Amino acid sequence: MERLTQIARRVTNARAFELGIVVIIVLNGAMLGLGTSQSVASGYGAWLHLGYQVSLAVFIAEALLKMAASAPRGTGYFRDGWNVFDFLVIVLALIPATGDFALVVRLARLLRVMRLLSAIRELRLIVTALVHSIPSVGHVIMLMSIIVYIYAIVGYELFSDHDPAHWGSLGMALLTLFNIITLEGWTEVMFKAMEFHPLAWLYFVSFVVVGTFVVINLFIAIIINNLDEAKLERIRDLETPVSREELLRELRATQDALRKIEQRLKDY
Repeated sequence: MERLTQIARRVTNARAFELGIVVIIVLNGAMLGLGTSQSVASGYGAWLHLGYQVSLAVFIAEALLKMAASAPRGTGYFRDGWNVFDFLVIVLALIPATGDFALVVRLARLLRVMRLLSAIRELRLIVTALVHSIPSVGHVIMLMSIIVYIYAIVGYELFSDHDPAHWGSLGMALLTLFNIITLEGWTEVMFKAMEFHPLAWLYFVSFVVVGTFVVINLFIAIIINNLDEAKLERIRDLETPVSREELLRELRATQDALRKIEQRLKDY
């Protein structure tokens, strides 16, 4: 049993195994795209169905190998969130595509494409960084919401009479500011406001600087910081702790070397 576990670990940790799974996922995604074409589906529907079944069999074999590699009894397999996601994709794919579940099963096939996130280590690293960024990003969103709300009330008070299409209500003012954050056509709104308030450019320029450049850069800084932390965490995970047997082996080797040096000194 231990030998089978070691073989399964060597197979699942091999770079070729990882690349093979990525190729299967990409091919499966390509087949899903081809299946949206009526001409391809009518002419090669049977081959596409066979391709789906083959890819599903590969995913099942991959899950079984990973369970065998995480012995005893495969309990370690479900400790990894990515493995749980892969297992759910397999379970959904095994649901018969009939009746009320037909649409669910067809949509569940799209999750196989998302398996690229779990199959490629670099993508897993980015997703981990994004997940870890959620608490800090939430605080930035709260800050941004306060800034937008204040500017929306000021914009309503200043420009609602002259430009009701953009500032006629608090809701429209919020939508206008959201559009300004995207930097799409905001100068047109500014020049129209300047027809009534020549100094309105101060309002728009200050909002663009604070709302777009400062806050967006805060988002980027948070994500980059969490990406660096995720990289350090991955490096720590890759560092295998030294076992007791290895320590004893090193100590014996050191003792033997010291004895040899001591014997040579005595000979001199």
